Amino acid sequence: MQQPYSSRRRFLGLAAAALAAGIAPLPALAAEDAFPSRPMRFIVPFPAGSGTDTTARMFAKKIGELTGQGVVVENKPGGNGFIGVQTALNAPADGYTVFIGSNSTLSTNAATFRKLPYDPLTDFAPITLLSRGPCVVIVPAGSPYRTLAELLDDARKRPGALNYGTGSISYTLYSEWLNELAKIKTTPVPYKGAGDAINGVMAANVDFAVVDATGAIELVRGGRIRALAYTAPQRSPLLPDVPSIVEAGLPDFLAYNWVAAAISARTPPAVVKRLQDLFTQAGNAPDVRDYYTRQSTKLILSSPAEMLQYQKDEIVRWKRLAAVAKIPLQ
Repeated sequence: MQQPYSSRRRFLGLAAAALAAGIAPLPALAAEDAFPSRPMRFIVPFPAGSGTDTTARMFAKKIGELTGQGVVVENKPGGNGFIGVQTALNAPADGYTVFIGSNSTLSTNAATFRKLPYDPLTDFAPITLLSRGPCVVIVPAGSPYRTLAELLDDARKRPGALNYGTGSISYTLYSEWLNELAKIKTTPVPYKGAGDAINGVMAANVDFAVVDATGAIELVRGGRIRALAYTAPQRSPLLPDVPSIVEAGLPDFLAYNWVAAAISARTPPAVVKRLQDLFTQAGNAPDVRDYYTRQSTKLILSSPAEMLQYQKDEIVRWKRLAAVAKIPLQ
């Protein structure tokens, strides 16, 4: 469809003025202003059904509605998130491929790998933190521990005797952080994923685990596992009988899983800004806010600068903890 004559004349006039002044070509600016003008894709480095995947699909649907362009979610699991990362970074840096990552790919990997094949702080341009959800400290349903204090007291009496299930390096770091704050020593038992670690607790193969609350809520409600603490300052309305970490006596153990959007650092700043605006609009939609309220997960919707600082702070924390816990670099 042709532009109206007046619009074409105005555009040509602006283009001529720009060329005369030696300014960057206007067509590129026009393309950025119209972004997105075709379908987009969100790359998730985890399988379908994960917390990161759920957030990606929620925002993909809403941004598709806002722009009139389709947004496809592509799951690229495996390799500690490296497959998804490389898929996103190898795509054209035009804004149409967005990476939806989490604390593991955007912070803890940087603290636990000797040589990471990407730099989460320089290879990606931050768009926004999207959501942040607390963890729960869980034990088997038949465990003798009825409170977090009982678990910690026994662990202090028997250094190294108690073990914990861990589904990823992030959960290992959370558990080692708990060890440090509580002045205890417990032994890690690695599992392939967070779901497997929860199953290990259900089967009473391990004494406890620190896991994402979202994946454990229904099992706690059904009595299949017991939650000793919710790692946030207040109780969750979804788990009203589970003490907050403050009530449980370890107020500094604010362990959160978080999800964020990022994009190749080579992407034009104007496109990054447009994406940040779209994610903010999507996150402020009533149905999106309602969804996260029901999940007991907090929407963040930060600025890119705030997200970058958050990543830096997280990486410093996890590097220190990895050194304290003597976790060997991968």
